[in-house]
Amino acid sequence: MKKLLGLIGVFCLAININAQKIKTSQDSTKVFYDKIFKSLEVAYLHKKDFDWKKLKAETFENLNSAKDFKSSLREAKVLFEKIGADHSKVTYQGKNYGSSVEISWENFSKQWMTKFATKPQFETKVLNEKYGYILIPNISFDDFSPENVNKIAQPLYDKIAELKTNNKLEGWIVDLRFNTGGNSAPMLLALYDLLGDNVVWGTLDGDKKRISSTKLNKGVYDQGEKKPSYIKPSGQLMDKSKVAVLIGGLTASSGEVTALAFKGRSNTIFIGEKTLGKTTSNMVVTLPFDARMPLSIGYDCDRNGIYYEQIIPDIAISKQDNFDDLLQDKNIQEAILFFTKK
Repeated sequence: MKKLLGLIGVFCLAININAQKIKTSQDSTKVFYDKIFKSLEVAYLHKKDFDWKKLKAETFENLNSAKDFKSSLREAKVLFEKIGADHSKVTYQGKNYGSSVEISWENFSKQWMTKFATKPQFETKVLNEKYGYILIPNISFDDFSPENVNKIAQPLYDKIAELKTNNKLEGWIVDLRFNTGGNSAPMLLALYDLLGDNVVWGTLDGDKKRISSTKLNKGVYDQGEKKPSYIKPSGQLMDKSKVAVLIGGLTASSGEVTALAFKGRSNTIFIGEKTLGKTTSNMVVTLPFDARMPLSIGYDCDRNGIYYEQIIPDIAISKQDNFDDLLQDKNIQEAILFFTKK
C-alpha cells in the first residue's frame, strides 16, 4: 500500500489508454469495467468472498443492453450492491454511481435539519468564557498533495490555536454532528494540539490484523510517505485537556475516523448518537475517462487497533440540539457537566 490519506486514501492505479483505439462505446465500456474488476480482485476488502469470474460474466452480459457509456455506469451500482461495497462508488462528471444510503430523517431534530441545510462550515468560538467549541464539517477535495492539505488544514489549526492562546479554557468540544466524510488528514491536523504526538488511527485487513498506522508527530500527518501532509504548530499541546466529542447519525466515514482518533485518549467523552457506520478505509482508484472509484480496502481502527462498526456515545442524547443557542444544546450541557466534574 503506497499511502492512505485520511478516510479517503490515495492509491492511483495508472492506466495508459490510446483514445484513438477506443472506437465505440462498447470498447469504452469494456476498458472501463475491466479496470474496475481488476481493482476489485486485487484490493477490495472482501475480495476473497466472491467468484469474480462469474460476477464479471454477469456484469458484461447486463452491459450489452446499455445504450452508451454513460448509461452503462448504472451497472456499477448493481455490482457494488452485489458485493456489499456500501462505502464504494464510481464518480464520473460530477455524479456518483454506488449503493444508496437510506437515511431516516425523522431521527434528526428540527434544529439539526435547519443547520444541515445551510451546509455548515468550520467554526470555532468560546462558550460561556470557559469552553472551546470546534465544529468540523465534512471536508472534501481532489488534490491530495501535501501542499494542498497544508493549505486547507493550516487556517483551521490556526483558528483553534488562537482560541488556545487568547483564552484560559477549561475544556474543548469537538462537534462532528455534521461531518459526513471527505478527507480526515486536514481534520486531524487541525486538531493536532488536542491529539498530540500519538498514533491516532490505523487500518486492519480482512482478518482484523493491523496493516498500517497513522501518527501525528510535531504537526506532521505521518503515514510513512516520503512527503507527508503537515501543519506548522504553535504553542503548547493540549493533549491532556478535557475533550467532549459530539457525534450523530450522519457522522460518517472520515468523520468517524476523526472521532476514532480520540478513542483511547485520556480525559475524553463521546456524547450524542451512534455514528452511521462507514468505518472502512478507502483508496481512490483512478479509472479511465477521468473517473474515480473510492474502494474499501480495510477496516478503520483506533490507536489501540480496535475496530468499531459504529461509534457508540458514552452519553446518549437524541434530538436535543440547539444551534441557535449552544448553551441550551443538551449535548453541550452534558459536555460542560463532564468538564466541571472533579
